Amino acid sequence: MISLTRLNGETMVLNSDLIRYAEANPDTVITLVTGEKIVVAESCDDLVARVIEYRSGLLRIAFPNLQTLTASREESASGRETAIGAKIAGTAVDVANAKQDAAADADKSWRRRQRDND
Repeated sequence: MISLTRLNGETMVLNSDLIRYAEANPDTVITLVTGEKIVVAESCDDLVARVIEYRSGLLRIAFPNLQTLTASREESASGRETAIGAKIAGTAVDVANAKQDAAADADKSWRRRQRDND
């Protein structure tokens, strides 16, 4: 769940798995998989960052030892980072790649839900 602000200043919490896509025109409009649209004060970039932060937090909780395993793997691989290591260990991640990953994750989640509903 991510915390967002409606244009009237009210704080709301949104299940990020329900986001189908977001667009800025000029306000950020979030379209949910249900078709409902929500207008928020945060930018699309901020929305993506919050979703990534939330999901990486879930992974840290679900796999607390992964950071240690990732560090060991990085040492043995001559410092090369894996994509999951970059996200979970909090190392530098190219913002554009993180946005693409988040969009791909959202699309996969949406497609999975659509397939499950059929």
